[in-house]
Amino acid sequence: MKDISTLARDLMQSRLEDLTDRERRVLERFIERRRISRNVGQTLEKESTFGDRLADKVAEFGGSWMFISLFGLVLVIWIGGNTALVLDKAHAFDPYPFIFLNLILSMLAAIQAPVIMMSQNRQAAKDRAAANYDYEVNLKAELEILQLHEKLDEMRQTQLTSLLETQAAQLALLEKLSAASSDGTRKDV
Repeated sequence: MKDISTLARDLMQSRLEDLTDRERRVLERFIERRRISRNVGQTLEKESTFGDRLADKVAEFGGSWMFISLFGLVLVIWIGGNTALVLDKAHAFDPYPFIFLNLILSMLAAIQAPVIMMSQNRQAAKDRAAANYDYEVNLKAELEILQLHEKLDEMRQTQLTSLLETQAAQLALLEKLSAASSDGTRKDV
């Protein structure tokens, strides 16, 4: 097996010093014949904090039809209930123009927006990690394919050399037979 510097030069057309850490790591695993695949999502989930998981859950629920339906229902009940109380001449909790409802909606938006942004940042980090992982797997696969091509070329060259040697021996034998038949004498070959 070749050393890492030779592989860097032969397969990646680069000096070892010019390779990134990731490319060096792939070459090392390639030389050691170790797997490079792993579950990136599972690794990131293990490293996530409680806040990360909470942000994901809030963003998941806040971006669902269930949230929109429940939120719409709460708004209808709030507005309908307060409007009915005003029409019955009773003391409404939040009469029109629903200032307290506006305050609650503003606070909800102020809290929900950064939480959703945290979740989006976390998803972007997951996507970057997955892209980096895909690059490593693809690079190792490419190296394996290049090595297989080298082996096939070497096998083809060996077969061709063997075939040419056999052909040369057969030609020599044919010339010997041809010379013997032109002499009129038959010699055992």
